[in-house]
Amino acid sequence: MQPVEQLVVPPSPPAGLWQTLSEAVKGTHQDFTEIAISRAVIFLAIPMVLEMLLESLFALVDIFWVTRLGANAVATVGLTESMLTLIFSIALGLSFSVNAMVARRVGEKDLEGASTAAMQAIFLGIGVSLIVGLPALLYAHELLKFMGGDAALIASGHRYTEIVFSSTAVVMLLFMNNAIFRGAGDASIAMRVLWVANAINLVLDPCFIFGWAFFPKLGVTGAALATLIGRSCGLLYQIWMLTNGKARVHLLMRHLRVVPSVILSLIRVSFTGILQFLIAHISWLVLVRIISTFGSLAVAGYTIGMRVFIFVILPSWGLSGAAATMVGQNLGAQKPDRAERAVWITAGFNAVYLGIISLVMIFASHSVIALFSADATVSAYAADCLRIVGYGNLVYAFGMVMVQAFNGAGDTLTPTLINIVSFWLCETPLAWYLANRTPLKVNGVFAAMPIAYAVMTVISLVIFTRGNWKLRKI
Repeated sequence: MQPVEQLVVPPSPPAGLWQTLSEAVKGTHQDFTEIAISRAVIFLAIPMVLEMLLESLFALVDIFWVTRLGANAVATVGLTESMLTLIFSIALGLSFSVNAMVARRVGEKDLEGASTAAMQAIFLGIGVSLIVGLPALLYAHELLKFMGGDAALIASGHRYTEIVFSSTAVVMLLFMNNAIFRGAGDASIAMRVLWVANAINLVLDPCFIFGWAFFPKLGVTGAALATLIGRSCGLLYQIWMLTNGKARVHLLMRHLRVVPSVILSLIRVSFTGILQFLIAHISWLVLVRIISTFGSLAVAGYTIGMRVFIFVILPSWGLSGAAATMVGQNLGAQKPDRAERAVWITAGFNAVYLGIISLVMIFASHSVIALFSADATVSAYAADCLRIVGYGNLVYAFGMVMVQAFNGAGDTLTPTLINIVSFWLCETPLAWYLANRTPLKVNGVFAAMPIAYAVMTVISLVIFTRGNWKLRKI
């Protein structure tokens, strides 16, 4: 048995806001189970928010260039991403179990156990990516057809879909490794990973799409290639940080072995985590399928609207990730009340942020969408999507933090059950009914989304206040 490494951190001196923000971006080795909760949340949330902002900026810039290629190109991206969300759901489910386990070990001051869990997570990610990604790659053409793509769309966009699915292993490991960093409290490293990946992505995107300089002109296929190169560079940076000893989790040759008990524990926790996101993303996939019956212009509008929505919502996911890490580490340190306070403080920050953003989405949706599409019909669909979804932001601010608190505690079953009710029993049937049985048409699909968010939030708050999540063992 390897000796347990002890994480010894000296007490942190008082610091001003600017010093705290600077330390959050640069990275800190302070103990998040000991310092003031608000400071701990800032240390974790700031790099996560910046990470998500750049990720969402890439999504916006990507669709900005793709819209120049026409509605079919935008629809190709939309249909492919709706299918890719199934892979993302698996990656997210696995990553939350990894985050929870690593955070719990770090909270217990067991860095050797955290490193062992990290290595087993990488093994698991590689295996799952092969099982899921290879069939998707081989049947990319058929999948586009199944999603409602017409012959012209499939002919021009199937290469894009093939390249996207060929990057499944890279995507999976990016999620897993960043979950390791976040769970350990090294959120600034996870931030820098996506900075590297997305900066490369942003530069290469127009080069490959339009054939700038010496680059080949690949159209929408070029967007997929740029993404693959950027993400691969991010993965290489992750591996370097995990092995150079500068992060809390340090992988050495002795960790390069399979530990079945840890892998089985990760699978056990992640199974319902994967199901949790499959439920949400299958619902999203069904929404895209419903919208596709109204034509490629409607799908294009929905794709643009949701890209903008992602731009404003991802920082909130950063805040939610901070709550998950705080819950995991403080439960590991036997401080459940501190974990609960951290969740409420984070939810309050999130409500202020999304409350302001919702006003922009509701009252300035047409102005925002005008930056991304010159097609009047596509812009109208996109603006309606952004405005209607915006009505649910303030309520959703609490729901998303509570759900991630459950995940951070290793209780992935509760969010799964919440998602079944919110998305399958509420959002999906309601979207179909409003789109096909009322004059709302496509707007009925958009309206079903904030209603589902409200249902999710109410259920989450009731379960969270009962406190059973504090008793979860992992």
